[in-house]
Amino acid sequence: MIYSLRGKLIHKEQGLAVVECAGVGYGCRTTYETLSQIKVNTEVYLYTYMSVREDAVELFGFARQQELSCFKQLISVSGVGPKAALSILSDMTPERFAVTVVSSDHKALTKSKGIGPKMAQRIVLELKDKISKEQLSSAGGTELFAASAAETAGGNIGEAVSALIVLGYSQSEAAAVISKLDSTLPVEELIKQSLKQMAMKL
Repeated sequence: MIYSLRGKLIHKEQGLAVVECAGVGYGCRTTYETLSQIKVNTEVYLYTYMSVREDAVELFGFARQQELSCFKQLISVSGVGPKAALSILSDMTPERFAVTVVSSDHKALTKSKGIGPKMAQRIVLELKDKISKEQLSSAGGTELFAASAAETAGGNIGEAVSALIVLGYSQSEAAAVISKLDSTLPVEELIKQSLKQMAMKL
């Protein structure tokens, strides 16, 4: 498994970034968001995912770990392949995707190329179900915090906690960080500030 690539970006085009490492150019399928963050002839670092099928071996690369986490969540949904996942993540940030799932806004997903209503509904249903299972298996104190916070903050904190779970964090990690933020902030702002706090801990 190739976990990541660090090297010189020697070429990019729609949906593709080529990173040269030790004289070898690795072609990574990627999103519009990642392409907008990297420049040709500069050193880049991409988190990667390797897809191995009978007829193809493909490498996918992302500038942020949250984007890779969303990609993995999407392709875990039955009927959703890498192409559909990239389509969605090219149209929305990981934060917006997380909010879309948590708020059951499947219509927003149909705006992406190749995503029909049935697939969009399946994505929301399956990923929300995964969040619910993680909440049920988590520590009781954390679950109570999320529930009470959701009631007192118009649901913003509860939604933000669930959205961070979509991005790959545990409920306890998400709740611990969000509890220190202003509960009146919009969901997306809560997510962005939480991600900044978590990045500072790394």
